[in-house]
Amino acid sequence: MAGPHPLVPRLEADPLNATIESILGHTFAQPDLPKEAMTHRSAAIGKGSIGSNERLEFIGDRVLGLIMAEWLAERFPQEQEGALGRRLAHLVSQPVLATVAEEIGLSMVLSVSSGEAKAGVKQRATVLADALEAALGALYLDGGLPPARAFIRRAWARPIAEQAEPPKDPKSALQEWAHKRMRSVPSYAVTNRAGPPHAPEFQVTVTVGDFTGVGVAGSKQAAEKAAAAALLAGLPS
Repeated sequence: MAGPHPLVPRLEADPLNATIESILGHTFAQPDLPKEAMTHRSAAIGKGSIGSNERLEFIGDRVLGLIMAEWLAERFPQEQEGALGRRLAHLVSQPVLATVAEEIGLSMVLSVSSGEAKAGVKQRATVLADALEAALGALYLDGGLPPARAFIRRAWARPIAEQAEPPKDPKSALQEWAHKRMRSVPSYAVTNRAGPPHAPEFQVTVTVGDFTGVGVAGSKQAAEKAAAAALLAGLPS
């Protein structure tokens, strides 16, 4: 995981890799890693040794959880597991990841097939969140925890600063609102399922009275949370 030997000349920089490295704030010793991290499964065919970013996403998800838990415990030393857990769940949720990915410009360097590009897949929250986790996986495999930690603390500076109080789970918050304002309970329904068996994508719609919210995620439970969060965000103040 160490960087390149100082006496070994670095090959001429690849323009795409140079842009990815600038976004992530890290010079890669293994140049295939940033390319793999930014390769959507639709674009992996025909890329030779470069596979899709799903393997790196799997690693990055665990790296993000560990480093975020470490940061939260340091930042909020008086809080216990329950409050820290709610903070963590929010900060690693798909909507936050997608927002961070868009803010740092990952969609510009994400490689997808031409058909998927025309369909607007680069703007999908699931795709952006997965790419961000893959980037973290690449950072970890290339340099260990330090570059991944530095990137997370920079990229998540705004979301974590906005957490004055531990957030409520969106499903719990919506249920409380529905009970107080509507005297009813939210109704969740899977309205679409796509993707291959190993990487499904669920679309869930939640309804409370005349209000609806839609969420998309890799599991039904995560999609329900995303739908609840979307509905809450659209409620009148």
